[in-house]
Amino acid sequence: MSEPFEELPDLAAEPLGGAVLLANDEFFAGKENLIAAAPPQWREHEYTARGKWMDGWETRRRRDVGHDWAIVRLGIPGVVRGVIVDTSFFRGNFPSECAIDACAMPSWNADVAQVTDPATRWTEILPRSALRGDAKNAFAIGAGERFTHVRLNIFPDGGVARLRVHGEAAPDWMRLARNGGLVDLAALENGARSLLCSDMFFGARNNLLLPGRPPNMSSGWETRRRRGPGNDWNLIQLGAPGWLRRVEVDTTHFVGNAPGRCSIDAWFAPGAGAEELTSGDRAPCVLLPETKTQPHTRHLFERELRSVGPVTHLRLNVFPDGGVARLRAFGELALPDARSAAVQRLNALAPAEALDVLRSFCASARFGEAVLAARPFEDAPALLRIAERIWFGLEEQDWLEAFAAHPRIGERKAGQGQSARWSTQEQAGVGAAPQRTLERLAELNDAYAQKFGFVYLVCASGRSADELLALLEARLAHTRSQELRTAAEEQAQITRLRIERWLEGAT
Repeated sequence: MSEPFEELPDLAAEPLGGAVLLANDEFFAGKENLIAAAPPQWREHEYTARGKWMDGWETRRRRDVGHDWAIVRLGIPGVVRGVIVDTSFFRGNFPSECAIDACAMPSWNADVAQVTDPATRWTEILPRSALRGDAKNAFAIGAGERFTHVRLNIFPDGGVARLRVHGEAAPDWMRLARNGGLVDLAALENGARSLLCSDMFFGARNNLLLPGRPPNMSSGWETRRRRGPGNDWNLIQLGAPGWLRRVEVDTTHFVGNAPGRCSIDAWFAPGAGAEELTSGDRAPCVLLPETKTQPHTRHLFERELRSVGPVTHLRLNVFPDGGVARLRAFGELALPDARSAAVQRLNALAPAEALDVLRSFCASARFGEAVLAARPFEDAPALLRIAERIWFGLEEQDWLEAFAAHPRIGERKAGQGQSARWSTQEQAGVGAAPQRTLERLAELNDAYAQKFGFVYLVCASGRSADELLALLEARLAHTRSQELRTAAEEQAQITRLRIERWLEGAT
């Protein structure tokens, strides 16, 4: 039996980075109230210059056709499983109906202009549905896609106290894994969540996984005072499998009510639920043996952790009870990575073949030779780090050699090789530019080359001709030394993107 969607994290929560970007009207009460963390409240005799003070978002009475709406950026991109449209204290002024649309922007921090662009594709995840006043209207959602923004539509107008968007975080693991290093696998924003706990009388169990430092004691997980035998615990499903290298148990703000001791159990059980792990049929490994804890302290454990292999779930045990503000579990991802096979192929290539691959990333001969000499590479992040370090250690003539291999913006690179294909793809945004824009690019390309002595180099991927032209105009004001460094940084970005595309099998 699946858990109620209300048990899942609120992806739109303000503490997680949620924000109300825009509303078509907020005459009586501000749009920001929609995602406020605190429950809505009523103030009997409080009024503003606009009318009765209300804890929510409220529009004026509509006297024309249409409806009102507000756009919310989710604090955590994810799969929406249910929403709560809370009309608490809106009795004679609530909307009669609501509907919800959602979209997936390429960038989570897209601005208002991008989100409201007519080209943005919105998907209806909740059809027009009746609302009750002064009630928590709950609706299950079955879309199953990853979204970054939602739009609450109300018909025709009125007030909504809170909008809760419950679901499962869907982080971009390829991005998180790209640079290597440790990732907090117990972070709510990285897909972790609490499945079950023994008690949460004073504080919610998912508070343990919130981002940032706890502002006060209410931001943690706290159990009631235990009067019988046993201890309290919180069962966590990690965002992804991983080898844990460092754990933090933070009791900040818990002074007279911190646990006396703690321990952490671990399982490798992909897909397992709370019932399976608490039944006793699957014995856990001990990741952190029972250890004394201090009040109001960030406890960092590294050497104390046992080697238990990759894990998917943790159980934080506190003895006998008390409060913990945060749990952090930093580890190396144990996800299948197609890039590893590509690195091994590069390691195994004959020197001449490997050099051809490396020169398609960056045309500097010394760059290719130095990266070749660094083989074998441990993994993809190691290759990326080594390539960047070598590039910035080269001299000006090596940089100029790499720059010279690029066509001007607006022109095609000669040849049919990998480097030529990548160059064409990188400049795809220029292809549909008006003729006057292309002519202006050609004119300023000439001016740039005459002033600096090398081609105008920019990482063109995903940029329009107008953007590239505006950058060119701005960079013409640089000194040569400034522009040499800027062009080198752009080349480093181009090289990195080409390596990543090659690792992922793109041609």
